[in-house]
Amino acid sequence: MTDPNPDSTQWPRLDPVRTGIRGRCPRCGEGALFDGFLKLRDKCDHCGLSYAFADPADGPAFFVICFGCVPAVTFALLLEIFVAPPFWVHLVTSLPFLLVTCTLPLRPLKGWLVCSQFFYKAREARLIKPDADKGGQPPA
Repeated sequence: MTDPNPDSTQWPRLDPVRTGIRGRCPRCGEGALFDGFLKLRDKCDHCGLSYAFADPADGPAFFVICFGCVPAVTFALLLEIFVAPPFWVHLVTSLPFLLVTCTLPLRPLKGWLVCSQFFYKAREARLIKPDADKGGQPPA
């Protein structure tokens, strides 16, 4: 069900955290945001919002590295330093812990960042050329 004129409808302002973590459209909260694990759809299948504005870049990876990888690697190193277990213990403890903390948060974080871009109308920075008639001052 796609509205032929998506701008004709008043959409409620949805919380970007809730819609992003659930992987829902930032405008209607109904349509899916993802087409696969991390690939964004071209547009919302419910309201028709184009996801061309979305560019989370390396944001999800940065958050995962800071808040997922660092504690997981610290755990593995401390386990090795204080216990010095055989290699198979790392395979059943450290490796799954690393995979879980580094893979599972990527999708919700990417959804949150995309929905935040829509919510706050974030876009690429643009330079404003000074107006020669106003003494070189940019417009207010």
